[in-house]
Amino acid sequence: MSKPKSIQVFEYSTLICGQEYNGHHFKKAHFNALVKLNEIHKGNYFTIGVNKITFKNYVGVLQVDGLVIEILPKIDQYESDSESSKIKWQAALIEMLRVTKRLKIKEKDEASVATQSKHLLDIYFEWFLAEVQKLIHQGLIKQYYKETSQVKALKGKLEFAGHIAKNVVHKERFYATHQVYDKDHLLHQVLFCALEIIASLTKGSYLYSTCKKVQLDFPEVKTIKVSAKTFEQIPHDRKTAPYETALAIARIIILNFAPNVKTGSENMLALLFDMNVLWEQYILVRLQRAQEKKGFTIIGQNSKPFWQNIAIRPDIVLSKGENENYIIDTKWKNIDQSKPSTQDLRQMYVYNEYWNSKKAMLLYPTNAISSEINEKDFVAFQETPNVKDHHQCSLGKISIFKEGRLDEEIGNTILKWFETSKNE
Repeated sequence: MSKPKSIQVFEYSTLICGQEYNGHHFKKAHFNALVKLNEIHKGNYFTIGVNKITFKNYVGVLQVDGLVIEILPKIDQYESDSESSKIKWQAALIEMLRVTKRLKIKEKDEASVATQSKHLLDIYFEWFLAEVQKLIHQGLIKQYYKETSQVKALKGKLEFAGHIAKNVVHKERFYATHQVYDKDHLLHQVLFCALEIIASLTKGSYLYSTCKKVQLDFPEVKTIKVSAKTFEQIPHDRKTAPYETALAIARIIILNFAPNVKTGSENMLALLFDMNVLWEQYILVRLQRAQEKKGFTIIGQNSKPFWQNIAIRPDIVLSKGENENYIIDTKWKNIDQSKPSTQDLRQMYVYNEYWNSKKAMLLYPTNAISSEINEKDFVAFQETPNVKDHHQCSLGKISIFKEGRLDEEIGNTILKWFETSKNE
């Protein structure tokens, strides 16, 4: 099998048309496809220059015209772009996606990803194919659905207008709507659509033969056009429960497949994640896993009405007992050489007011050693007349790595900061 053409870059880096990266050329066709993809997504993914693409805060992977581009996160723009740095950050991205349940991969398999030159699309495709194989092994379900067609014996409801139009000559036939009970139903049609996409994108790779094997074991079904609305029509009950994971991955694959972004005979698939959102969700999960030992209750995206139909919501609210609330707002950026923005500090002030919180924290990642937070690090906002207790804000920098891997104890470290500040 041929090795896939792939380029690894970091967020906020630039690809220039005609230049070579990782031994592969970034061609005009690739550039044009990315420009169209960016237009579809209202300019959120990239900054477009003259024959160049600069990535923003979206990380993940996209494939276009046989080229895989993997966009990795990075805290410090001055950090080396070496191969070891790319391996470290690819592992970090995969682990963040795994912890936040956007990706299923066994921890023991994570180490093999870099050595086998796998990228995120491979991992998602493997996950989906494994889920479909599991369903086939368990036995694919049959469902009732309505079908309107020509039948030789009348069953169901006769469609008079269609019957008269179609059977002037063949009076022995009936054009009727009747119930059918078989495996050619919406669930399998959606899964088959995802299998077709994987087959079209993995030609020449080790996954292609696996996909074709799964397709051979899969029942013949109608080819349908799948959209977001299609997924809303899928029934959710006891019989379809085993399909939930496969359908969730199929949704990711199908809805991120862009058949209208053409370059030659190829289509594009883009799985991109807002790094600010991923960082927030990762911290939330790590805090929730640590909360029981520390006696905290952790809630994410807890909103309150602010003005008319506008609501405000901090990223994370920590509660201890009935009256102790703390606020954390996560920021995926390096602040080692700068200060928080005035806008961010205003937000923290408002959050403290609305959640009756005495302390708030702006939380940033760092490649350096984590902050040592104590009472003096929580600084009061400017005093307000006739107010005795002024709430405070701190800036926390958390080191996300420990011995080259994501630190699993990051949640405990953050919660200790609030315990320390309370006890001093």
